[in-house]
Amino acid sequence: MTKSRHNKRIFGVCAGIANQLGISTFWVRLFTVLAAAVIPGVSFLMVLAAYLTLALVLPFDDESRTFAR
Repeated sequence: MTKSRHNKRIFGVCAGIANQLGISTFWVRLFTVLAAAVIPGVSFLMVLAAYLTLALVLPFDDESRTFAR
C-alpha cells in the first residue's frame, strides 16, 4: 500500500487506499468521514490517529516519483 502524490487532498492516504482496493477515492474519503462521525465506538481521534500514522509510515507510489537527472 502506498500514498498518492497527485491524487491527494492532505497526505494522499485515502487515494492510496482507494488505488489498492480498486475503488473511487470518493468512497474511501466518505467512509473515513462517516467512521469518524457516525459509527458508534469509533471516535474522531481514533480515525485521526490512524490517518496520521499511515501518513507517516506509507511510502509514496512509484508511479508518481520523479527523479532528477
